Amino acid sequence: MALIMVSGATGGIGSELVRLLRERGDEVVAVGRDAEKLKRLDARPLVLDFTDPASIEPAVREAGLDRLDAVIHAAGVIHLAGLEHATPDSWAGQLAVNLTGPAELTRVTLPALRAAHGHVVFLNFWAGPTAKPYWSAYAASKFGLKALAESLRGEEAGNGVRVTSVFPACVATPMQRAVREGFGFPYQPETLNQPDEVAGLILTALDLPANTRLNDLYLGLGPEGYPPGFAA
Repeated sequence: MALIMVSGATGGIGSELVRLLRERGDEVVAVGRDAEKLKRLDARPLVLDFTDPASIEPAVREAGLDRLDAVIHAAGVIHLAGLEHATPDSWAGQLAVNLTGPAELTRVTLPALRAAHGHVVFLNFWAGPTAKPYWSAYAASKFGLKALAESLRGEEAGNGVRVTSVFPACVATPMQRAVREGFGFPYQPETLNQPDEVAGLILTALDLPANTRLNDLYLGLGPEGYPPGFAA
């Protein structure tokens, strides 16, 4: 039985990860900001707020995690705006939740990950190395997350810690609904990646042999799944 930490555990992909992991008998530390929502999961709750990075280390230390087989970063926020209207608070919030928080949570769990020769998985940005208009803050946070993953991979290779970045296409979650509706695009969940599909692929990456490295995993869609101007 593995011990796996999932951030963003109450979200669309995160909750599916928790469900699938528990179904196969793994123990899960579910990380999120909402204590009440965390209590509804079949998992060990850990309340963390990535917008307050200084609070992460003492909370993880109190949890007493000596060994972790994986840390999966599924937390994320998005606030789309042109630069003219992108406030410092909007930039700071997205960078904290999408980049600084995951970096700090990874840093403080590294001893436990090293002890298990564990695996770090970052859920990244489906558009890859491009940023369309109005996506600058969100895209910048995810580009930074890719840089973090690549640097961490080299730093921890000698400790037996694997690092994978997963780049799903548009996933049928409340976040994707809000994005589509914000741009005036139809939300058709049946044309999108499904949360359980993405979660299942993450588990496939976790289950690869210890000597196998899956660095980057990209998921695509049929052309009908992408908003206008975003086709892969």
